[in-house]
Amino acid sequence: MSGPGGTVKSSFSSLLPTLHSKIKRKHLRKYSWLPDVFRLNGSIVGRIFGPVVTVTLFAAGVAYAWSKGKAVVLTNSIVPLLSVVVGLILVFRYGTSYDRYWEGRKCFSQMTSNVRNLTRFIWVNVGIPPAGDQPNGIKGKTPVSNVTPSQLHRRKIEALHLCLSFAFAAKHYLRGEDGIHWDDYEGVLPASFSRFDETGYNTQKTGKTLNYSATRDTSSGRSDDSQSGRSSPDATKRVRVKRSNPKISGTTTPLLGGTHRTVEFHPFQAYEASLPLPLIISHQLTRTIYEFRRDGFVETIGPAGMNAMNQLIQSMVDQLGSMERVANTPIPKSYGIHLKQCITLYLFALPFTLVNDLGWITIPAVTLVAFTLMGIEGIADEIEMPFGHDKSDLPLDTYCQDLKEEINYIITRLPEGGEGAHGYDDGEGDD
Repeated sequence: MSGPGGTVKSSFSSLLPTLHSKIKRKHLRKYSWLPDVFRLNGSIVGRIFGPVVTVTLFAAGVAYAWSKGKAVVLTNSIVPLLSVVVGLILVFRYGTSYDRYWEGRKCFSQMTSNVRNLTRFIWVNVGIPPAGDQPNGIKGKTPVSNVTPSQLHRRKIEALHLCLSFAFAAKHYLRGEDGIHWDDYEGVLPASFSRFDETGYNTQKTGKTLNYSATRDTSSGRSDDSQSGRSSPDATKRVRVKRSNPKISGTTTPLLGGTHRTVEFHPFQAYEASLPLPLIISHQLTRTIYEFRRDGFVETIGPAGMNAMNQLIQSMVDQLGSMERVANTPIPKSYGIHLKQCITLYLFALPFTLVNDLGWITIPAVTLVAFTLMGIEGIADEIEMPFGHDKSDLPLDTYCQDLKEEINYIITRLPEGGEGAHGYDDGEGDD
């Protein structure tokens, strides 16, 4: 049997997990900086650890030589001027990188908004014309369609999946990830995009092959198709990107290492033709809207509504082009090299100007300066390409998943529109 003291101790022990679950880091941030000061996960420390240690060891060597009576002291009249130049360069570097980061977020957000608006337009305004005689006084003519409501419902779901696929395809295209066989395409790409070949893609709705390539690419790899008994091109070659994308580097030495992000533009070859998957999807979306208009499913919104939907698709392509500009326009190589050279020269010259006044304290002082300057450059290097897989990059996977949940909610729970409406008022009087 435990005494009162043991009971209190056990009660306190059982209370600790509850207190730990309620006291989160985000709550402590309101009252103290310490949770973030000692935080390593998500910080830039891991990326600049190697360069900072290198500069620290060099400063330790200078301090040791000074302690042995070596002449390692330099004048302090030049380093202050160099520090001003380095500071200005770093400010411009960080500002430029964040502009790219913000531009990428703004464009992807606008594209998401366009997808939401287009899916709402299609789900509500596309409907089968009502059967029966047209009531008196209705302006415009109601077309006749043989499509059943269930058939149109499936076509609308496919159109909404096309809108969603555009966002997923844009994400992979910006990351330089070719092909359609990525895990997140499962349940997103419509069945009409399930098979690509070298000459285009096959649509199950029409049974026709849409040709998007003038010639066959004999250089692409081929793999066996067990179902058809024929060989098919490699998955990553079925939809080639329009141009090469920046390579996302995993190096952790942004200053003392080499250039991190380069873009190589391949020479044009007359026999090659390619089209990014997002543009193919936008083409098919435009065809889908045209077919809805041709079959009389958008009569209630008239030409203005058709133009609005086409404008949304055009805006989606425009935003893709803006994000493509960010992804394919790296920081000039000469600027990056010169920045690294200036900061490296400054940090390696700093111990010689401080050792005579600070002695062994030169080592932590130089370490602090190196951590500050290299951290700024490291952050700029990490966010200049916002579409990658780094922790500091834009969470495109989350954005696309949220959009997928929203569109699935529309399909499964929200009612369709366009029922019981005859014709539309085109503003031109009775026909």
